[in-house]
Amino acid sequence: MLQTPSGGARHGTAATDSGLMSIGTVLNVLRDEFPEVTISKIRFLESEGLIEPQRTPAGYRKFSARDVERLGHVLRMQRDHYLPLKVIREHLDAMERGEAVPLPSLGRQRDGDDSAPEPSEAPAAARISREELLTAAGVDERELREWQSYGLVTPLEDGAYEAEAATVAGLVAELGRFGIEPRHLRVMKAAADREAGLVDQVVAPLKRHRNPQTRAHAEARTKELAGLTVKLHAALVQTALGVRLP
Repeated sequence: MLQTPSGGARHGTAATDSGLMSIGTVLNVLRDEFPEVTISKIRFLESEGLIEPQRTPAGYRKFSARDVERLGHVLRMQRDHYLPLKVIREHLDAMERGEAVPLPSLGRQRDGDDSAPEPSEAPAAARISREELLTAAGVDERELREWQSYGLVTPLEDGAYEAEAATVAGLVAELGRFGIEPRHLRVMKAAADREAGLVDQVVAPLKRHRNPQTRAHAEARTKELAGLTVKLHAALVQTALGVRLP
């Protein structure tokens, strides 16, 4: 749960006596739950109409406790449910109108079955249908086919998609709002494939091992290496651009 300050100076620019917060204060409040959030992310969500902070005569943003709570809801739905901003905005607006709107589901759980799998049962990979992916990304068939043509999202043999495809689709859609087209993202896809290949080379001997515990350890090692490569990739991009994210 987000804890919003009641006023007074905290992190960043001081808040006003009315309890409104500067963007720096909001950033530090949100980072308790969302350590990856940045000032640029908050500004982007404002530009997309998710929040409407007040402005001082000098043009500085001032956020209310309601703004911070709404930001928390947005970030939580992105993180936990892989929803694009369009769907999140419509959902929150409906809630504020007093409508009982269920949160869109991307099929990460089996309907009517909240039980955990038995220890001997391998957990099934989360999957979503084509219709769910279109809804999550807020795009039409033409756009999805274009993304597939560049290998950005790939259907499984039965036409469904891995749940992570919703995250990819949402990011591709957001980049598109900045004029970055799917064809521009081929270099990112190629780099990701090479990084995945490098990780696979490292864990391949573990996957082939006769000891079941060693093979199980391969999955944990894969996740660890994947996390490190993502961090390195982000750091290299920031260095190349000469910027440092908060």
